[in-house]
Amino acid sequence: MTAATLHLASPTRFERLLLKVVDALTAYIAHRREQRTQRREIALDLLREQQARRHDPRALDVALLSLGSRPRR
Repeated sequence: MTAATLHLASPTRFERLLLKVVDALTAYIAHRREQRTQRREIALDLLREQQARRHDPRALDVALLSLGSRPRR
């Protein structure tokens, strides 16, 4: 092989720059995807907790008393 062939086999300065841009963009996208996944997990946990929470049957009476109304019987 000649020196010219070896030179053509390596990426040019512009190609190396493009590879760096692609790597940075890939890392950014992976980071955003991870953030979205974490937010979705937190939202699902909150929803599960909210749905599993038992409602206090006296809550309406307490709310009515705080408004100055008589509790229901």
